[in-house]
Amino acid sequence: MAAAGAEAAAVAAEEEKRLPEGDPESGGDSEDEGDSDSSGDGEDEEKENEAEIQRLEEQLSINAFDYNCHLDLIKLLRQEGELVKLRRARQKMSELFPLTEEIWLDWLKDEIKMASESSEREKVYELFERAVKDYICPEIWLEYAQYSIGGIGQEGGIEKVRSIFERALTAVGLHVTKGTALWEAYREFENAILETAQPAPGSIPSPEQQQMLCSQLEKIHTLFRRQLGIPLLDMEASFAEYEEWSEDPIPETIIKNYKKALQQLEKCKPYEEALLGAETPKLAEYQAYIDFEMKAGDPARIQLIYERALAENCLVPDLWARYNQYLDRQLKVKELVLSAHDRAVRNCPWTVGLWIRYLLAMERHRVDHSIISEMFEKALNAGFIQATDYVEIWQAYLDYLRRRVDFTQDSSKELEELRSAFARAVEYLKQEVEERFSESGDPSCTIMQNWARVEARLCNNMQKARELWDNIMTKGNAKYANMWLEYYNLERAHGDTQHCRKALHRAVQCTSDYPEHVCEVLLTLERIEGTLEDWDAAVQKTENRLARVNEQRAKAAEKEAALAKQEEEKAEQRKQARAEKKASKKAKKTRIGDKRKADDDDEGEWGQEEEEQPSKRHKGDGDGVLLEEDMEVETGLFGRSGPEKPDRPANQKEKASTSRKDIPKVLHDSSKDNVTVFVSNLSYNMADPEVKLKELFESCGEVAEIRPVFSNKGTFRGYCYVEFKEEKSAVQALGLDRKVVEGRPMFVSPCVDKNKNPDFKVFRYSTTLEKHKLFISGLPFSCTKEELEDVCKAHGNVKDIRLVTNRAGKPKGLAYVEYENEAQASQAVLKMDGLTVKEHVIKVAISNPPLRKLPDKPEAGRASQFAVPRQVYGARGKGRTQLSMMPRALQRQSNPVAKAENGMVQNSPATSSEHPEEPKKMSNADFAKMLLKNRNTERLGILFSRAFVGSWMSATLKS
Repeated sequence: MAAAGAEAAAVAAEEEKRLPEGDPESGGDSEDEGDSDSSGDGEDEEKENEAEIQRLEEQLSINAFDYNCHLDLIKLLRQEGELVKLRRARQKMSELFPLTEEIWLDWLKDEIKMASESSEREKVYELFERAVKDYICPEIWLEYAQYSIGGIGQEGGIEKVRSIFERALTAVGLHVTKGTALWEAYREFENAILETAQPAPGSIPSPEQQQMLCSQLEKIHTLFRRQLGIPLLDMEASFAEYEEWSEDPIPETIIKNYKKALQQLEKCKPYEEALLGAETPKLAEYQAYIDFEMKAGDPARIQLIYERALAENCLVPDLWARYNQYLDRQLKVKELVLSAHDRAVRNCPWTVGLWIRYLLAMERHRVDHSIISEMFEKALNAGFIQATDYVEIWQAYLDYLRRRVDFTQDSSKELEELRSAFARAVEYLKQEVEERFSESGDPSCTIMQNWARVEARLCNNMQKARELWDNIMTKGNAKYANMWLEYYNLERAHGDTQHCRKALHRAVQCTSDYPEHVCEVLLTLERIEGTLEDWDAAVQKTENRLARVNEQRAKAAEKEAALAKQEEEKAEQRKQARAEKKASKKAKKTRIGDKRKADDDDEGEWGQEEEEQPSKRHKGDGDGVLLEEDMEVETGLFGRSGPEKPDRPANQKEKASTSRKDIPKVLHDSSKDNVTVFVSNLSYNMADPEVKLKELFESCGEVAEIRPVFSNKGTFRGYCYVEFKEEKSAVQALGLDRKVVEGRPMFVSPCVDKNKNPDFKVFRYSTTLEKHKLFISGLPFSCTKEELEDVCKAHGNVKDIRLVTNRAGKPKGLAYVEYENEAQASQAVLKMDGLTVKEHVIKVAISNPPLRKLPDKPEAGRASQFAVPRQVYGARGKGRTQLSMMPRALQRQSNPVAKAENGMVQNSPATSSEHPEEPKKMSNADFAKMLLKNRNTERLGILFSRAFVGSWMSATLKS
């Protein structure tokens, strides 16, 4: 009866899968009855698809590692129904890359539809076996088990299904969110077998049937009990189902295990919920989950969470490295370890560290030498992105070959293979690597040094070692003392004194970085082992050499001192020229001031002059925002255009004064920084900036106020404050940073107090190594983003392109191109570096910006002693012709002996030398009183800026 039930299930499964692609139910050929127009359109589309298929095949013949090209080709072939080509395309892709769950499921479903005979079913089984090795995917295992049920009618079919289910439970049965489906499918299968084993109604079962029923019931009981001991979602429903199904009470041990699993599930739920709510790639969430499982220490659960993380982050080399390290050190199961290493290098072939670990793992598990050599050859063709990567992989392979050699024998096949590999490595770095990277990656010749050590120490062949070291020195290493001393130590350990002496004499002659060190070693050698003649020769040689070195150093020092002196003289001349220019302008200002003083003797005019002082923006003391201060700038006494003409009409003068006075002061409340953004780099010619910017920023939220900043003449200065009603609107407004407005990139940054946060910088792009992003230089200025994208998308899926521009929005010939993963970026570097774009040869490299050198900060003591408040300077600092606005009396030490009207007074007890008292801020009236008592009022008055001159004269005349 069991066989009959199994056969019925097999027939049903066959009927489900035998719908051909052209069947009307599947929509395959139902369109054939359409009109001729649709037929013509279909023919055109078919021709376009055929041309695209041919183009993709040609592209893959050039670059077989183009992942996206494989995907596009498979999609088109599946759409066109080219089954033979489709199977071949999928086969090629699976040999190069581990396929994702979606690709495998599509492939398997297509093959299942076409498999009708038993021989074809075996091919599908083989395909399933390949699929479950790429990644641990519950859906693929479930599909595998369900497909195997269709073959239970064959000999051993039921046992085969049970075997597949057991393997599936071992692989993914612990999956917290998806494991339940496998357990339930397994139980349903066993329940179906139980139903077929039931005797007919009213009949008495035979002893054999009774035994079979008991055995089948025990299998289902066992499945329930195994499942209830594992923390899975919806455990409560499974427990209730078991209670309802079982005729006997559930044993206490099972209930105890169930409760323990429930407790463990509660600990896992936060991590599962974090994964459910996180966005791809979820690396941080998976790492936290891995750390949690590592503390628990269950190897099966650790392996499963690693596999889950890798299924979503298969292109992260560090994650593969940590997983493989865990398998190498903890599980040490050959098949599992080697499979993980193989998948790692297939996913991230550009990472040399993964290849090195793979070679070590194969050696550790005693894999055949031919397989290891074949894997090394694959590594050489993996397309590393640095020259040093090739040095590392060669060194790892040479280490492996060296460990195979039995050096007790004078000659062996393994020794000859090692020597041949050393020679090939040197030639490979010289030819292949240097041609590609313009460097060998091994400037110190470490591979040749190791070869020389092997020959000297293990093969007792000093002659070969000396030949190798001669070759090393001819590659530009003879000027380094450490290289000569390395050779000397090798000769000292395995050679003779004569060659040691010869090496040191050559070193004294050639070394240019640390000749004293080499001379000292030579004298030490002769002191211990040399004759008197050897000692004299060594002393004479070292003295002559050091004398020449000292002479060269003295000449270099003199040359450097002469250059420094010339620079000082030039600096002094520039300083003197500036002083003379400043003095002449100061004399000119004094003459103009005297003339103005003689002409304008009316008190009202002085008061008006005081009001007409042009306002200038400065950073505030506490909030780092713009304020309007009545301070003088480098415009001179009568504005930027020189002295005012005597015949200038009074109405023009009043009009100019009024236009300056009508400019509103731009104040900012620092308590509203969270709802305010600072907008800069706008066009000075922008008409009505408030209206223009309000239209632009209203898309981010309700705008409370826009405060543009104007100059003294009433022209827009290119920046403003935009205040919103809500904080989220200000955050959203930051997304408009670098948006082009009237031909210039607009800068939008948070409103931050830079006095309180001096290190605050707004830079939205990463300044560290990004292996999935390219830096392209040498582009023509006329190159557009679309043109560059057309060039780059041939090598992978381009996520973003950023053309670098200056503040005016003009291109600088630089760009950053972001790909989906590191593999595509590395392939793009290989194909695009040196490419010609519009008669410009571009350079392409992985994005790794150099660190910026921060300017040295002045000493605190000196800064506090000579610091001047920022408000005394103009918007661009102190100009060459601008006078200091601080009287000399205030430029002295901060705690001088106070001077009263009736003589000297003592410092107050509260004031000490350790804590000098801050000078009291003085008003215009205070300055006037002080100046009236100063005998040198006229001389000091010239040193003040126009702002204080006006205030002082007004106060003097009023008094």
